[in-house]
Amino acid sequence: MRQSYLEAYRGGEGELVDKKSRFIATVCPVKQEAEAVAFIEEIRKKYWNASHNCTAFCIGRGNELTRCSDDGEPGGTAGRPMLDVLLGEGVHNVCVVVTRYFGGTLLGTGGLVRAYSGAVKEGLKNSVILNKRPGKKVSVTCDYNGLGKLQYIAGQMKLPVLDTEYTDQVVSRLMLPEEDADAFMKRLTEATGGKALIETLGTPYFADNGGKILLFEE
Repeated sequence: MRQSYLEAYRGGEGELVDKKSRFIATVCPVKQEAEAVAFIEEIRKKYWNASHNCTAFCIGRGNELTRCSDDGEPGGTAGRPMLDVLLGEGVHNVCVVVTRYFGGTLLGTGGLVRAYSGAVKEGLKNSVILNKRPGKKVSVTCDYNGLGKLQYIAGQMKLPVLDTEYTDQVVSRLMLPEEDADAFMKRLTEATGGKALIETLGTPYFADNGGKILLFEE
């Protein structure tokens, strides 16, 4: 059975200030290590005069590739805590750079860990993180009497209808969560006396992005 997972879809920025030190987190979706490396270099050039540009990224549905860097901060106070936030939040295919402008006061080991971790959380809050779910895209052809039953069942099960065409018959395309597909097809078949024609169009992952259904072929 395929599993749902969280993935960065659109990056964002977050910032916190601790004892006059600024910590600016910049988040970016990445699918390959080369993309992460290029993004890190881009941020380092943007913030060339910063005290540190610490990094972390995890790539793959199973976090097959993870990397982090303290970039001159005391060992284990920046990169690893940043990576721990990404892993703890369960976000995949994401890279984050936390830029620090030193404010003149040392924060100590614990303070650095909290600051870098907190900055990553702020960056993720301002990014678009999608819950990508395995699904089944289906087409349902029925008469107008069957349409009402289809709409009722889809509404009850909270299933997204992608589009509908109206001619002498009605053709609706729906995105079914994988775990609900069999139950939906059984209910619709029973409700329409087997008159609804159900065809499987594909088995993409899908996600709800603010009410808009996005499909991902993987």
